[in-house]
Amino acid sequence: MTATPRLAFGAEFVGAAGFLNSPTYGLPPTFLVDGLKASIGEWQAGTMDVPSFDESVRRGRAAYAELVGATVESVTMGGSVSAMIGLVAAAIPDGSRVATLKGEFTSATFPFAAQVERGVTITEMTGDELIDSAADYDVVTASLVQSADGDVLEIDGLRDALVHADTITVLDVPQAVGWKTLDLGWVDVCAAATYKWLMAPRGTAWMSLSGNVSTLMTPHLANWYAGEEPWSSICGLPLRLAHDARRFDTSPAWFGAFGAGLTMPWLASLDRNAVEAHCLGLATTLRSEFELPPVESAIVSLPFADAAEKLERAGIRASVRAGAVRVGFHLYNTEDDLQRLLDALAG
Repeated sequence: MTATPRLAFGAEFVGAAGFLNSPTYGLPPTFLVDGLKASIGEWQAGTMDVPSFDESVRRGRAAYAELVGATVESVTMGGSVSAMIGLVAAAIPDGSRVATLKGEFTSATFPFAAQVERGVTITEMTGDELIDSAADYDVVTASLVQSADGDVLEIDGLRDALVHADTITVLDVPQAVGWKTLDLGWVDVCAAATYKWLMAPRGTAWMSLSGNVSTLMTPHLANWYAGEEPWSSICGLPLRLAHDARRFDTSPAWFGAFGAGLTMPWLASLDRNAVEAHCLGLATTLRSEFELPPVESAIVSLPFADAAEKLERAGIRASVRAGAVRVGFHLYNTEDDLQRLLDALAG
């Protein structure tokens, strides 16, 4: 039986009823699915125009810059957050001291931990400890919103702590961008994949870079698409890479980039304060119902022993992370989803 479509912020979503799993993957709006079907049909028919995906990349890049508060020239495209942050980790000096949060998502930490043979060390700490000691470290790497439980880094405190420091700030934001209003132009590195709250297919990620970090980095993944004029750098030397952050681009995963070029400009066109208020309103009500600690996050961790079984029986789609059920409220969720969740847990 086909699910009844739901309208949200002017777009249609087919599977939104009971879907509280946006921290794992976001639902595609119908306009994205229709576009993908048409593009795949062209592929099947042998009429697909490969250079046309450049426009999708351009649109996605510009939208990411707008969504995080960066400049378009500072944004590079890759296949995953960890791969792109790996370029940053490879660029920091030997012996660098890196600070991170306890239990941090490993896309933000493994690339630095892998530099151990160069004398790079990485220290885990609480959020308060991180802010208090951030200026004592060469690099701070953390998620703005924690994947496991939705905890939010006190970003203003971190900025104040580093205002006079040379510390490189690396923020992983895939659990924030798309629902949360962001202004992160001051951050050295800001990275996110598109398949969660940005609701595009998996396979594309974006990263903004400060001029300082961009200068430190080597384009280890140099390829034809990183050229100043990509279609003229397919064959032959010399090396001729783009002058801006595009020199770190990897060749796009066509349909992932296509999807990002549709959903991200749409998200950037919305009233982001209204989107955030909608998502936080549902999450805050849920926290209040169970007297959970107040957190300004669209992600809620439910530490109830039988929650996973109750939600599954009720047809509610969620995930288990760090031993608790994790739910997330996106722009396509409604009071009906919240009530369905509350009824399931009460049962």
